[in-house]
Amino acid sequence: MKATYKNTILAETDKPVVVEGNKYFPPESVKKEYFKKSSKTYTCPWKGDAEYYDIEVNGEILKDVAWVYPNPKDEAKEIAGHFAFEPSVTIE
Repeated sequence: MKATYKNTILAETDKPVVVEGNKYFPPESVKKEYFKKSSKTYTCPWKGDAEYYDIEVNGEILKDVAWVYPNPKDEAKEIAGHFAFEPSVTIE
């Protein structure tokens, strides 16, 4: 499975974790050179606190398009550190 934006691979794995329809990519599968931590955060009642990331591809910045739960609650521990993406990123 790949996460791409305009033919640039942002993450690639054969072991995604699917939660609530979102495909989460393991941290080692993410090409971190495209990611910059954002100031946006979100708290999910059952997963915990999420951090957001901007992505820069060929000079274009996508704001708050990826998120990760660095320390999720026990119910969501399988996605700890995994990245998911907004629909502007193609997942296939």
